[in-house]
Amino acid sequence: MVSYFVPRGRFLLKAGNLRQVVQQQHQPTQLQLQAIKGPQGPQAQNGSLPVVRHFRQFSSNAASKEAPLHHRRPPLHKQQQTPNPSQDVAQLRRNVLSRWTGFLLRWAPMGICVFGAIEWQLQKKRCERDGMPRTASELQSRIYCSLPLRILSRCWGWLAACYLPPTLRPYVYGWYSNTFNVNLSEAQYPEYEHYNSLAEFFTRPLREGARTIDQNAPVVSPADGKVLHFGSASDSLIEQVKGVNYSIEDFLGPLQTLEQANSGESYAQALKKKSDGSTELYQCVIYLAPGDYHRFHSPTTWQPTIRRHFSGELLSVSPKVAGWLPGLFCLNERVLYMGQWKHGFFSYTAVGATNVGSVEIYMDAELKTNRWTGFNVGKHPPSTYEYDELALDQAPQGAPKEFGKGELVGQFNMGSTIVLLFEAPKNFKFDIVAGQKIRVGESLGHIAGSP
Repeated sequence: MVSYFVPRGRFLLKAGNLRQVVQQQHQPTQLQLQAIKGPQGPQAQNGSLPVVRHFRQFSSNAASKEAPLHHRRPPLHKQQQTPNPSQDVAQLRRNVLSRWTGFLLRWAPMGICVFGAIEWQLQKKRCERDGMPRTASELQSRIYCSLPLRILSRCWGWLAACYLPPTLRPYVYGWYSNTFNVNLSEAQYPEYEHYNSLAEFFTRPLREGARTIDQNAPVVSPADGKVLHFGSASDSLIEQVKGVNYSIEDFLGPLQTLEQANSGESYAQALKKKSDGSTELYQCVIYLAPGDYHRFHSPTTWQPTIRRHFSGELLSVSPKVAGWLPGLFCLNERVLYMGQWKHGFFSYTAVGATNVGSVEIYMDAELKTNRWTGFNVGKHPPSTYEYDELALDQAPQGAPKEFGKGELVGQFNMGSTIVLLFEAPKNFKFDIVAGQKIRVGESLGHIAGSP
C-alpha cells in the first residue's frame, strides 16, 4: 500500500546522494583543482576524445573566419569557477522540497476524498442505528459553513448586475427560462430585450391581475414557491422539513420584553399575545426556486413593530440541503419582522441563501444585507444573538407601517425562503400539503367554524 502511494525514485531521494554531497565538502583542495584541470590518464583521454574532436572542429571553423580569436583564452571568471558545496546542499534541499510538495499536491486530494467518504458512511450508519433521518454531522456542518459562500455570492451578485447587450439577451434569458421553467407570459414585460441584466430578469414584476388574492382566507401565500413544511410551533423545537428540526429561540432571538422572559413560561408560550389558552403558534415554510417569481408579498393584514437582521451564513436552502442540515434557518442570514395581527403574534422572515445574499425590503431603506466581511473564510459570528435590531415604532419616520393582505413587501435576488410564524386560534386548519406548489394570494389555511 505504501509503495503504491509513494513511487520509488520519483519523490524520495536516495541516501547515497546526500552522502556524496557531504563527501564533497571534505575533499582536499587538490581534488577540486584536479576537477578544474580535467581528468588525466589514458582512460580520461579516451573519454575526452569526443570533446576534443568537437573542440577542434569549432577551433578550425573559428580560425578560418577570424584568426586572431584562435589564441584567446576563456574569461577569467570562467577559469576561477569552482564547485560550491554549500550551494549544492541548498539546491538538493530545494529539490527535496519541490518533490515532496508535488507528492502532497498530487495525492492529498485523494486522501481528503477518502476521508470524506469514510466520514459520510459513518454518519449514515449512526443515523440508521439511531432511527433518525440522514443528516449532517457536526464536522460536516463546520466544513460546509467554512466554504467561501459569501464571497461567491457577492461575485455572483456583481455578475448578475452587469449590463447585457440586447443581442445576447434572448439567448441568455431563453436558456435560463428553459432550464428553470420560467413562465414569462405572467411578467409585466414579457420581452427579453426589456431586461438590462440578469438581476432585473430575476426580480421581474408581474402583470396586473396575474395573481388573485383570496380575501376570505385569514392567511395567504406570500410568494410563489414550494411548501417545505407547516404545522404547529408550540414546542421549543419545530420542523424545518420532515424529521429535521430547529429551535424557535435560535431562529427569532431573545424575547422582546423582560415580562416575557420572567413569565416562567416556555419560549413559544411567552411569544403569544393572548394568555387565555385559546390560541396556538403555527409555522409555514415556503421555498422559492430559481425560476419562480422572486418578489414577496404580505400574507395578511398586520403591523410590524421590530426588525432584526441576523448576519449569519449564506448556505443553500434547497429542499435537499434543508433536509440534510439541521438548524439551517438558524444559521443563515435573515431579515425578521415581528409584530401582531388580529389574532396575536405575527412574524415574517426572509431567509438569505447562496447567491441570494441581497434581500431588499421596500419600506426599510436602512437595511443592508450581504455586507462585505473580508476574506475571513470560516470565521462567522454566532447567528443566534448576533443581530442588528431596529424598533420600527421609534424610527424617525414615525409609526410603523401596516401591511395589507397581498401588499408588495420586498424581493430576493435569485430564490430563497420565506418563514411565517404566527399566532392563531386553535381551530385554525391548513389547506396545503407538504411539497405542493403554491402561488401568491392562494389560501394557506382557514379557521374552522368561521363564516
